[in-house]
Amino acid sequence: RPNPAKRGVIMFGKILDFLDKVLTVFEEWFLYLLVMVGLISLFVGVILRYEFSYTLAWSDEIIRDVIIYTTFLGCSLAIKNKSMITIDALVQLVPRLKTPLTWVSHFSVILFSIIIFYYGIILSLQKAQTFQKSIILEVPFVVLYLILPVMGFLMFIRTVQNMYKDFSEIKRQKQAA
Repeated sequence: RPNPAKRGVIMFGKILDFLDKVLTVFEEWFLYLLVMVGLISLFVGVILRYEFSYTLAWSDEIIRDVIIYTTFLGCSLAIKNKSMITIDALVQLVPRLKTPLTWVSHFSVILFSIIIFYYGIILSLQKAQTFQKSIILEVPFVVLYLILPVMGFLMFIRTVQNMYKDFSEIKRQKQAA
């Protein structure tokens, strides 16, 4: 029978696995829908502009918003897939530094995600108080700024998941040795 600490770690792992499944579905479908909306808007805008000499002003605004949202949501998936840009010259020179530098990277992303979450909430609340809207579609800016705390939260969860996986891998390697 595992001790309480081990049961807690196992339960934490199960919670992270559940969160991974839920967030992956949300991220992938939301990104898919956003990209499709952007592509359709862009396609219609180009056809109307070049074939009928008619410009849709709202098309450009939608494209801008889609690019913003997909960029920020893509950060979370990039962390999940461990495809963030890294500089590994030092690791190639001194391979023993891989693990410590990986943990420094994880903690840096955790700190960044907390900062983005905190200031994203502040900016979103400011935009909610001023009732500012976009010029053409009149979308409240609070809707656009809410991507910041959402991205901070998702990046935080994804980084904790990666840290748990790395910790479990280190533990497995020590038990195998």
